[in-house]
Amino acid sequence: MEGLRNVSSHCSISDMDDYDLSRLLDKPRLNIKRERSFDERSLSELSIGLARAGLDHFDSSYSPGGRSGFDTPASSTRNSFEPHPMVAEAWEALRRSLVFFRNQPVGTIAAYDHASEEVLNYDQVFVRDFVPSALAFLMNGEPEIVKNFLLKTLQLQGWEKRIDRFKLGEGAMPASFKVLHDPIRKTDTIHADFGESAIGRVAPVDSGFWWIILLRAYTKSTGDLSLAETEDCQKGMKLILTLCLSEGFDTFPTLLCADGCSMIDRRMGIYGYPIEIQALFFMALRCACALLKPDTEGKEFIDRISKRLHALSYHMRGYFWLDFQQLNDIYRYKTEEYSHTAVNKFNVIPDSIPEWVFDFMPTRGGYFIGNVSPARMDFRWFALGNCVAILSSLATPEQSIAIMDLIESRWEELVGEMPLKIAYPAIESHEWRIVTGCDPKNTRWSYHNGGSWPVLLWMLTAACIKTGRPQIARKAIELAESRLLKDSWPEYYDGKLGRYIGKQARKYQTWSIAGYLVAKMMLEDPSHLGMISLEDDKHMKPVIRRSSSWTC
Repeated sequence: MEGLRNVSSHCSISDMDDYDLSRLLDKPRLNIKRERSFDERSLSELSIGLARAGLDHFDSSYSPGGRSGFDTPASSTRNSFEPHPMVAEAWEALRRSLVFFRNQPVGTIAAYDHASEEVLNYDQVFVRDFVPSALAFLMNGEPEIVKNFLLKTLQLQGWEKRIDRFKLGEGAMPASFKVLHDPIRKTDTIHADFGESAIGRVAPVDSGFWWIILLRAYTKSTGDLSLAETEDCQKGMKLILTLCLSEGFDTFPTLLCADGCSMIDRRMGIYGYPIEIQALFFMALRCACALLKPDTEGKEFIDRISKRLHALSYHMRGYFWLDFQQLNDIYRYKTEEYSHTAVNKFNVIPDSIPEWVFDFMPTRGGYFIGNVSPARMDFRWFALGNCVAILSSLATPEQSIAIMDLIESRWEELVGEMPLKIAYPAIESHEWRIVTGCDPKNTRWSYHNGGSWPVLLWMLTAACIKTGRPQIARKAIELAESRLLKDSWPEYYDGKLGRYIGKQARKYQTWSIAGYLVAKMMLEDPSHLGMISLEDDKHMKPVIRRSSSWTC
């Protein structure tokens, strides 16, 4: 296929994201080795390795708009193995969730649970929730709904956004929108929510990043550059970038955020510099750098992006990374250091390290911790941030392998009986009262507080494929298949092992359905990974200052 244009001539982030999907069958067969990351192999090698690893006869060829091969009403039956019976059920459920505006599909609602007494905002199209649905449709050769969604949300971005008497930034994307049908007048109208109706009245920082990432996925999947190069899309990206690249009082390249500004949209102590936002920020910047036209204004943005990426990768890979050696170093930190040569640059008090992390940290493995700010480190594991760090290559190849080592070593804690823990561990007792404000929905091992979210299966699968660990993804998918359909596709599961359907979980949660489909399709045809993964940038090699134990 014809990939995105070569941006290396006008952006220092070289070989930004161009997987050469047209050469999938050009190289000899070989098996996957755990020690080799996805970035070190071609997609053809990965596809063939997966076939020998257990998918006996799958078609590794790739073409823009190609079908996934699953037996669905909209796809062909070219696959030569028997699909899981859940697949057809999942596609039927996903199509029931479609939302139409003037007879055109523009998204999918958050949940299709008619048994629930309270609809709340689950009947709306959420930007972040639609991403796995969009990927499923792209992988199944149905890009029109994704194009419609991108254009409709872009139109909503241009609306004036006010909360009380305060006007939001021009580039802010909505958290969600709802289509209102008037059967009498036979008209459709849209109502968008930019945070003014959200719990806590927090604007979604992640929406703009997901929009850019999805635009790049659409372009990679279809080979169609015309949408991204339209004046409206170029302007939309620049408005988002203007918001997050603006200069202020920050001394760090990371983005300062309020609690509840992302998938974890309730008070959970992630204010400051949460890993989820930083990883999405990094990925969106790289996607934008590949999509922006190199005209006068575009070159200025590309230059600003390049400088921010270098600073952000240095900061995240150095200060957010935690492994056994780094944990030991922090444990031995001196405090109150005042100079440019300070080792404990954030003045973290060693006594603030929680007891659980000493037992949780394996000798081999590591992860990006939840938050780093002056005198504060949030040592919790957050799944989305770490998976996106792998997919965006914010994590180095060595760090990516270490994250997968951690997941394997701590399978019971992070996966248990239903993939995947959104955060680990849960906050309990007095800490829960202080951090969450006694939130009855975020009790221990429930919802965002250590709950298990099936939607994260697609991110885990993508990370597994990229790092050459498809067996981990296959094991996780089998766990999900044992429960999801029988339990009517819940939003989340509760308990330390994720054994129980969440106490307030909606059934027929769309992104639980779509996340499963995307995971299955990526395992069937790993070339799909190219639309959601970026290669390691050779110009952003980390300076390893304190710990290299992830390579031991």
